[in-house]
Amino acid sequence: MPDWGEIFALSRPPLEILVRGTVTFLALLALLRLTGQRETGGLGITDVLLIVLVADAAGGGLVGESHSVADGLALVATILFWSVALDALVYRWPRLAVLLKARPRLLIVDGRLNRAVMRREFMTYDEVLSQLRLHGIEDVTRVRRAYLEPNGMISVLRGDDAEVDEPVEPPVRA
Repeated sequence: MPDWGEIFALSRPPLEILVRGTVTFLALLALLRLTGQRETGGLGITDVLLIVLVADAAGGGLVGESHSVADGLALVATILFWSVALDALVYRWPRLAVLLKARPRLLIVDGRLNRAVMRREFMTYDEVLSQLRLHGIEDVTRVRRAYLEPNGMISVLRGDDAEVDEPVEPPVRA
């Protein structure tokens, strides 16, 4: 028979769980901001971080590695709190976005590639061309502006004032 008190009672002091969750979330957020925007695919860095941390925090309580379900839930609550709190801070004080949120990076200006952004994000010329082709553009000189967005996608403004193409989703391989 399971010991229900052990399953649902906190096995660690709440302050310890709060500190561990806070330090882990903020440290990983800072590290992910340093790695660049392309690494997260179609999700924002905070989204990826949140998914990974919540899965890890809840996983311990689910499989019994943690001493209680309450430990995992307290850690998940801490992580969710910081995610919402940082979004609220940026909303209330937009100047904090420079520190806390990724910004779009100008990748192409008037048909010329911004090699500094490409180096920073480890993007090759062929990768940029591949992304442009998803927008129906074969020639870089036809692009007025292209931005590497915080979610890793590239948005394109054409120079010929043609209709904007939505990026085509790549086919799913089974």
